[in-house]
Amino acid sequence: MRTPARLISVAFLSLGLMAGCATTEDTGSSTNDATAAAEQAIASAKAANTDAKAVGYEWRDTGKLIKKAEAALADGNTDEAIKLANKAQAQAEDAIKQQAAEHQKYLDSLSAADRAALSGSSLAQDSNQSAAGKVSSYSVQGGDNLWNISGKDEVYANPYQWPLIYKTNRSQIKDADLIRPGQVLDIDQNASSAEINAAINHAKTRGAWSVGDVEQSDLDYLNK
Repeated sequence: MRTPARLISVAFLSLGLMAGCATTEDTGSSTNDATAAAEQAIASAKAANTDAKAVGYEWRDTGKLIKKAEAALADGNTDEAIKLANKAQAQAEDAIKQQAAEHQKYLDSLSAADRAALSGSSLAQDSNQSAAGKVSSYSVQGGDNLWNISGKDEVYANPYQWPLIYKTNRSQIKDADLIRPGQVLDIDQNASSAEINAAINHAKTRGAWSVGDVEQSDLDYLNK
């Protein structure tokens, strides 16, 4: 009678060990899935932010959120990592939409000839050049920003030249992202090709920005 009892005990012990092993394997699988999901979320956020950088509209906080997501993942907090990464991705996508909206607003303000100029028509380019460069000053209106002011025909007819306005008016513009209605800005119509190229390059490679802060990249541009 003892032998069957021992066999039954061994059988139950074996089942217990097997059940324990199965539970451990399931937990490990779940952990790996959560880690993979967090890694994917961070990768998606980085990809979206790279696209935002490419159009010069990266938000300052987006990069910080991605770093916090990576730190949370390193600490094993996958839920927080995913939450932060998703927020960063949403910010980057909003930044891209913002750039697209600003660019479309600029295109909508152009005449048919000027729109054709942007697509490469030499005839329209001549027309655009004759329309541009007419003012030496500009009074800021409600809703204006340096991007759309620079894009106006009577200013530069190119929104990417906005850093020229910023540099020319550095004494009254502290933050390039914050101007006030009623300000009268000087418009330099005698900038050299090198100065224009430097302005356009800065506009396209400026990096992260936020309203109310003076970006280091802007200060570097001013000091060149």
